[in-house]
Amino acid sequence: YIAALQGGIISRSGVTISASDTARALEAEYRALEAARSGQPVAWSGEDISGQVVAAAPYQVGDQNCRQLRHTVVSDGREVKARGTACRNKDGTWTPLI
Repeated sequence: YIAALQGGIISRSGVTISASDTARALEAEYRALEAARSGQPVAWSGEDISGQVVAAAPYQVGDQNCRQLRHTVVSDGREVKARGTACRNKDGTWTPLI
């Protein structure tokens, strides 16, 4: 399910992070999409980096359930925000929209 995020919204942040921290960030994106209430932050942290993901209320696009995401990353004392949208596939995975 995490692989289906294709790098997720975190990949759009422009922040270079390790593979293990990327995995933590993607897990937070998945949890925000899958289970978090609208506006509820899902936090994650790694080595010298942290972040939080906030998903908006779900909405329908055709037969797909979609949610907008805001991913805030703090690295080296700098805060970077990335935004995007992901939609749920029939198999239950989520795919970010380009």
